[in-house]
Amino acid sequence: MEMKGERLLAADRATAWRLLNDAETLKQCVPGCESMTAAPDGSYAVVMTAAVGPVKARFKGRMSLTDVEPPSRYRLTFEGQSAQAGFARGQARVELEDLSPAETRLRYAATAQIGGKLAQIGSRLIDAAAAATAERFFEAFAAQLAATGPAPGTAGTGAAASAAPARFGFWRWLVSLVRHLFASRSS
Repeated sequence: MEMKGERLLAADRATAWRLLNDAETLKQCVPGCESMTAAPDGSYAVVMTAAVGPVKARFKGRMSLTDVEPPSRYRLTFEGQSAQAGFARGQARVELEDLSPAETRLRYAATAQIGGKLAQIGSRLIDAAAAATAERFFEAFAAQLAATGPAPGTAGTGAAASAAPARFGFWRWLVSLVRHLFASRSS
């Protein structure tokens, strides 16, 4: 499965980067995320529940960042397993670009492989579930960005409120993407 897209975030790049790298923010934004715990090696243990069509399962997995270039880009690798639904693994490349002092473009490209019951579900159903999960994540992330207040230099302008939805931080977006991928495969 492949998925890519971009979103306009109503925040400066530093704020977007900070939220995308905040485990608690990501946990709140990723649909079905039950926990995200930092490990000593810098990775995260993730537990989430996902549903795709008739398949609903609880996944346990690991997520880590590589090729990190703050505050511009990183690569997220993930793997997860469910006794009921099978497995999912893959990676996502996330990039942030300044558009203005109050707006940042987030681009992402993800690939994933699935096995078990998840692989038996039609690709259209999986793709639709992944797209819906990504949308929910971005809505949640936009809300988180809005809660942080306006970006520097935008106080009183309303610029942050008028930008495209960007509710989650960088980590939250990644966690949401991982959940979406796991949810799509587990259904």
